[in-house]
Amino acid sequence: MSKARLFDLFLFVASLAVALGTRHAVVLDSTYLKALIFYWAFSSFYFQLRIVTRSGNSTIDYAISYTSSFGIFAGPLGTFWFEVLYRFTVFFYKKKTKTSDPGELLDTFYNIGSFTLGGSAGYYLYTSLYPYAAQLPLGYWLLFLLVVCVTTLLSSGFLTITCALSGDITTRKEAMNMLLRSRNLLDFSKVALSNALLLRLLQMGKWEMLIALFLLNYIVSISFYSKSQSAQDKFERDKFEQMAYRDFLTGTFNRAHMDKMMQELNHSGEHIGIVVADIDRFKKINDTYNHAVGDRVITHFAHTLQAHMQDEDILFRSGGEEFTMFLRHKSFLDCRVQIQGILDTIAGHSVTAEYEDQTIDVEYTASFGLYYYQAAPGQKTSMEKAYVYADQLLLESKKLGRNRLTSTNELEA
Repeated sequence: MSKARLFDLFLFVASLAVALGTRHAVVLDSTYLKALIFYWAFSSFYFQLRIVTRSGNSTIDYAISYTSSFGIFAGPLGTFWFEVLYRFTVFFYKKKTKTSDPGELLDTFYNIGSFTLGGSAGYYLYTSLYPYAAQLPLGYWLLFLLVVCVTTLLSSGFLTITCALSGDITTRKEAMNMLLRSRNLLDFSKVALSNALLLRLLQMGKWEMLIALFLLNYIVSISFYSKSQSAQDKFERDKFEQMAYRDFLTGTFNRAHMDKMMQELNHSGEHIGIVVADIDRFKKINDTYNHAVGDRVITHFAHTLQAHMQDEDILFRSGGEEFTMFLRHKSFLDCRVQIQGILDTIAGHSVTAEYEDQTIDVEYTASFGLYYYQAAPGQKTSMEKAYVYADQLLLESKKLGRNRLTSTNELEA
């Protein structure tokens, strides 16, 4: 058994020892049993709304914990029995729905131990300081905030130790990040206020109000969960769309997005300079070095082109070492000046790359073809045809000796 799993079992045994060693016990009291049922039922329903992330092999649960109020009300032994009932309910639910992890049983013992120890610490801290806090304005609420901060930090500490023992975190910086990132002041305040209200209602025996508070929290959680899911779904869609239209190597738009933009701009009425650019003798670079060096040259070329793009210009990787630019809302002369600036930049720089355990500098040149026209309804030239013309002008640049721009202005023809 791994050190992390031994630590999980140690937490469980320690929590059991603390629970059995306490003098405060209301386990068989009818009030306790009623509170146990309410807390167990609500926590079980609330379980599906939790926000969970994974860190390596460990699961981090960001749901609100109500152990603080129940722990202060019931004491360590009462908290232990609540955690056993609730955590095994979750365990069997996961088994039934086939969502459990391979080590789910040991995770259950870890959760029982961790939350029972946290609740017990909260109980002893609260009972020790309450006589002093009661004499201060808002002392009860401030004390609960302190209890929540301490118990949350303790729970985060247990999780950090588990992750360190399992190898999920290996540095002190990672340990501190996990220890301190778990909650912010708003989270602490939300948990403290909810638990403080619940404890007051428990102590007063206001069961209807306690249920109402549970339901209110549940409804708010459903609303938040629904909105967070919608935001997550939108993020995933945007991410998928970005992946669908982005070139993996260079980060520029790909050919699929170029075809899409051609359809959108085809009848826009804009003056557009379509530029097709290609790295000269690129095959020789690959043959002389390797494809990794070739990729470095392509990436450098893409970044150089991107650096010269203006606000509404669009850059695409339309082929292996070929890129296409849509230069928008500018004159034919402005387009030529822009491309000449790219040629000058390439001429003055080289690409640094790793090759056979050496750092090398690779020089390269590029050729450009520019076709300038108006994408308007009724025009004889479409975006697709203008792209073909720009590609033919690129071939002219190659024939004329490379490292140059060849261009045509349809509006002057």
